[in-house]
Amino acid sequence: MTRNEIALDRRRFLASGLTAAGGVLAASCLTPVWGALVADVPGYLRGFEALYAKDPAAAARAWFASARCGLFMHYGLYSLLGRGEWAMWWEKIPLAEYEKLTAQFTAEKFDAAAITDLALAAGMKYVNITTRHHDSFCLFASQHTNYSSVHSAAKRDFVAELAEQCRKKRLGLFLYYSYALDWRHPYFYPVRFLNERKPHFKGPQPHCLWKKEEDSKHYIEFVHGQLRELLTNYGPIAGIWLDPLSGYTARPDLFPIEETYQLIRQLQPQTLISFKIGATGTEDFAAPERGTGFNADGIRRRHGAKSADLISKAWQANRGKHNEICNTLQDGAWGYDKRSDGRHRDSAEVKKMLAEAAAAHCNLLLNTGPLGDGSIHPEDIQTLRRLAEPI
Repeated sequence: MTRNEIALDRRRFLASGLTAAGGVLAASCLTPVWGALVADVPGYLRGFEALYAKDPAAAARAWFASARCGLFMHYGLYSLLGRGEWAMWWEKIPLAEYEKLTAQFTAEKFDAAAITDLALAAGMKYVNITTRHHDSFCLFASQHTNYSSVHSAAKRDFVAELAEQCRKKRLGLFLYYSYALDWRHPYFYPVRFLNERKPHFKGPQPHCLWKKEEDSKHYIEFVHGQLRELLTNYGPIAGIWLDPLSGYTARPDLFPIEETYQLIRQLQPQTLISFKIGATGTEDFAAPERGTGFNADGIRRRHGAKSADLISKAWQANRGKHNEICNTLQDGAWGYDKRSDGRHRDSAEVKKMLAEAAAAHCNLLLNTGPLGDGSIHPEDIQTLRRLAEPI
């Protein structure tokens, strides 16, 4: 029964000449039906109850098409360095040295309530946070690793804190997850390849155990185990946002992508799936960086024609959907980069980005890189507060 049908039935009862007792009985029959329907719908999907009752995924897609804008946050150990989220990689920092940052990761100014209030003030409908970036450090409690914020100096589960605030304020919660790149996991295949054949760190890394293709199953078990945790322990999740596509295109045969998608949809049917411009074309939406296209030539040069063809087909399949453009308030990096201080994008630039995204039938996912202590950069606070002001 839809909301309109319930309202019509209720009006009929009230207009009838039933006795007071009969009226109470009628109301008691109706209220549980509508109450149950509303109670089962995640808060961010209020207004889409009737569609949700028929098809949770369709309701989520309809909501997403109306959402317009979301807040992205790249936060982790790299934030302490202030040189972007790829600092460990580009600076060839050995894992043993990088891991020492956990003792400094207090995140004393990470305030989920203030962050979500800021998102609401900017007119945003959802928040997306890096639950695990390429360095493998997690911002949530996991039975599959101790390399997390819960075991750092902070001793906090930031996904749980953000999930609580999103539920209270009816914001959608998206969870970024580095599916196709991990510089630390012993059974992620490129870790061994990059350290033994094309070293990007200072000397061999003792954590590399990948020896043959079959070993990749250990990494996939780890990934699927963590996705189960994220989709089981934190209430309704609006979307899983997978990254990076380049790790997948290098060896798509090592990633059971459809199995991963099926797992997500089984655990929470309304949870949307994105994997950048698309790995299969069966994603709910594409999320290209900084624009509406992709660099097929770059993929072809790095990973060959077969990979470029695979992603090109996925992108074509996703182009007709309501998609998302992700961009950052800094010059280039997504994690905090102190070199961008004084040069963050202002509200006028962001409003132009919003208009361009809307014209392309896309949402804008606007990224901020919190400082090492977890606070939002002052320049970004100013920009976000001014987004709701008229142009």
